[in-house]
Amino acid sequence: MRTAALETAVPAGADPRRYARLLARVWEATLAGAPRPTDPRPVIDESWRRLRLRGVDPDRGADPHPVGVGELERRRRESGFAAVLPTLRAGLVSVADQAAHIMVVVDADGTLLWREGSTAVRRRADGLGFVEGACWGEERVGTNAIGTALVIGRPLQVYSAEHYVRSHHAWTCAAAPVHDPRDGRLLGVVDLSGPAATVHPSTLALIDAVTKLAEAQLRTAHSADLDLLRAVATPVLARISGRALTVDPHGWVAATTGVAPVDRILLPERVGAGPTWLPAFGSCVLEPLPGGWLIRLTDDETAPPTRTVVDLRQSRHPTLTVSSASGTWQQNLSPRHAEILFVLAAHPSGRTASQLSEDLFGDPGRTVTVRAELSRLRRHLGGVLDHRPYRIADHIDLVVERPADPSQLLPASAAPAVRALR
Repeated sequence: MRTAALETAVPAGADPRRYARLLARVWEATLAGAPRPTDPRPVIDESWRRLRLRGVDPDRGADPHPVGVGELERRRRESGFAAVLPTLRAGLVSVADQAAHIMVVVDADGTLLWREGSTAVRRRADGLGFVEGACWGEERVGTNAIGTALVIGRPLQVYSAEHYVRSHHAWTCAAAPVHDPRDGRLLGVVDLSGPAATVHPSTLALIDAVTKLAEAQLRTAHSADLDLLRAVATPVLARISGRALTVDPHGWVAATTGVAPVDRILLPERVGAGPTWLPAFGSCVLEPLPGGWLIRLTDDETAPPTRTVVDLRQSRHPTLTVSSASGTWQQNLSPRHAEILFVLAAHPSGRTASQLSEDLFGDPGRTVTVRAELSRLRRHLGGVLDHRPYRIADHIDLVVERPADPSQLLPASAAPAVRALR
């Protein structure tokens, strides 16, 4: 759940027009390599640096390359937004229309799925190619609330010349990401965009509140699905003498027998009926149930994991692959767990809770949070992690796959240790 304070684009008490002129001078000096009258916000400065390394044209950007109607409809169906679209419309469309804004819903790849609100603003957006089906990722159209929020994974407002591409300087936008509570997957972002003159600090707070409401709605629907699975699973488990548990397709546990209760276990990305191997339990047998899986734990001796690959090459989708003589298992990593494994890989001798707290938060006192995260990781990745100090187990052959572009190494991470290693 998002709890950090929201940083609006225009400093409190600043005159927006005067501040826009200052930003324009900062932008021009940055591109010219000249001394800047002031520094832009760190999140903007880092975005500009990424785009300069990528060679994005600051005058034009790249073609947003809209997808066809058929592809757009497919993306809409598979986006995960359909269930919460009425909530987003109810909370934002009328406000957008009255405030000379448009509401935009974008998938995790940056493709614009829906666009509603002020007719006049939609016409202006057409001139930028800001249309349904267009890709509004940072790598195509430069720094903007949509694309940059997709990179950093948190709410963001972008104003005037904070946009990397000159033609966007007449705009302001505020966006917030939406995650699927079942697996933490980024569904995309929701955005409010309009003329720069309409900038207002409350816009970011509004869109953050509405997207939180949408995520709460998704959690409620998931809880109802788990209740249905539990009703199916309870009589099945009652007839089993051994250890077993039932989980939904995302690993959330509905009921157990002979197994200590846990909230969730990590399943492979591709799972099917029959024998399998899970780091948390070793050898298992999976059987399909309506709405999930029955997992029977076997008594076979489990071969310990021997090789672990942390793949950070896809900035938005870090993965973990664990292999042993019993099989291979792969799963997406949450941003926090990717940070932890990356830092531990950089320190083979291990890190104390205090050191990890400094590494991740710049504060050695947040050890309770660190221990909770490591406990969760060790529960899922039996045999991979040791503690006292926390470290990758000695028998593990660890490989970290990094992106070719250092700026794309966990770009959403603000952890001091990751920024230093980046």
